[in-house]
Amino acid sequence: MWTLHTPEELRKLRAGLGEIIADAPWRDGDALADVPERMVLVASELATNAIRHGQPPTEVRLLRTDAEFVLDVLDHDPDTPPEPSDASTFASGGRGLQIAQRLSLDVGWYTADESKHVWASFPISAEPAAE
Repeated sequence: MWTLHTPEELRKLRAGLGEIIADAPWRDGDALADVPERMVLVASELATNAIRHGQPPTEVRLLRTDAEFVLDVLDHDPDTPPEPSDASTFASGGRGLQIAQRLSLDVGWYTADESKHVWASFPISAEPAAE
């Protein structure tokens, strides 16, 4: 888990997350070899949104099931739902949710305990989960 208060702290999130997911079962040439980079980018985008638009502190958690990693980004503003921006292609920001939706399996959000959670999921391997 990473606790963030300012955009400058995103650097420690990216470095720490990169180290943790580097040990996942991805192989060079594997169809999922770019998942770690996608996860770091999405974590950074969702955390940036939470820092800019939510209430501090922002918490980023990395969760894992047998088949997926889940990034869970929490802020303390449960009354403001995350909304994709209408930012143009040339805008310098405002596309964090759109990026998350394109680079992950799924994105969603919920509120709990006076907090808002925005999450994104990513496959761990190309092998189907055992039933």
